[in-house]
Amino acid sequence: MTTPAQANIDLGAIRDNIALLRDRAGGADVMAMVKAEAYGHGMEDAALAALAGGATWLGVAKLAEGLRLRAAVPDAPIMVCLGVPGEPYDQAISAGLDLTAGTVWLVEEIAAAARTAGLTARVHLKADTGMTRGGAGPADWPAVVAAALAAEADGLIRVVGLYSHFACADEPGDPSIPLQLGAFKEAVELAEDAGLRPDVRHLANSAAILTLPEARYDLVRPGIAMYGLSPAPRLGAFGLRPAMTLTAAVAAVKRVPAGSGVSYGHTYVTERRTTLALVPAGYGDGVPRHGSNLLEVLAGGRRRRIAGRVCMDQFVIDMADDQVSPGDEVILFGPGDHGEPTAQDWAEVLGTISYEIVTRIGSRVPRRYVPLEPGR
Repeated sequence: MTTPAQANIDLGAIRDNIALLRDRAGGADVMAMVKAEAYGHGMEDAALAALAGGATWLGVAKLAEGLRLRAAVPDAPIMVCLGVPGEPYDQAISAGLDLTAGTVWLVEEIAAAARTAGLTARVHLKADTGMTRGGAGPADWPAVVAAALAAEADGLIRVVGLYSHFACADEPGDPSIPLQLGAFKEAVELAEDAGLRPDVRHLANSAAILTLPEARYDLVRPGIAMYGLSPAPRLGAFGLRPAMTLTAAVAAVKRVPAGSGVSYGHTYVTERRTTLALVPAGYGDGVPRHGSNLLEVLAGGRRRRIAGRVCMDQFVIDMADDQVSPGDEVILFGPGDHGEPTAQDWAEVLGTISYEIVTRIGSRVPRRYVPLEPGR
């Protein structure tokens, strides 16, 4: 079936990116982060491709994501990074999900859920080493460790991991990096001196895997890099290949005179008689409205700038005198193989990051998967 727009996902690229990151991890295990629909790529399919590339763990942000992923991946460890009061932690424990705790109350709530489930919960304790987001800071860390030790003594939890997260690993040389490395070392030492014996310690995100060998520890957590987008664009692409190509089929073509106002507000007015092509993708699909008159796409072998405002379901491009027909393919972004913009190009035009570009591609855009080659 022909669709107005679709995201083509190269699963082989995800697999190969994971293999590259695994090589760069220096012997550490790899937790593939597949939260937020695998950054827009499709959680289950991306997870299986990552496992094929050598990942041995999977990571999600929310408990509901973990429960859904467990149905597709029955065996691999799956870590849930966030928790709020009142979630069905007993279901998560029964499903064998790893949970995160960075507060005393959450350790205690997970322990209570483990008692209800009649099982021992697998828990990763999170230290705030300078991100100032989730996790326990230095003043609260000893109490979190003590609560975890008490729950372990009761057989309700087992602390399988200690971890933290970088704030500025994508900015090599930032003074926060050595401070966070030192703070994590101290947090690990305090926990282990108190009697915790975690299986893994983990700190490195995509940027740290590629630029900070000292941050790799036992386990690394690639996110954006597994989808082929550089976590530190100023330093290059690191040999990664983008996995998503966003395309659409031209819906309509019209010839218009000079002085024609295009789309809402007439923020684009044709300078001469020209051909306009209607592209059936808009901000309802994830094409940023603030990309109006700014973002480029590939059509008819050339890059064309969006003409006028991006609408909820569509936008217009000015083809000048070039030939175009309904059904012709437009590439919004991709790896750049044919001269099309990349997600990074869009991000730079809009003053954001490639993470946002791919993650915002909406659920009404079908994903078409390029399958893994057999035997690889």
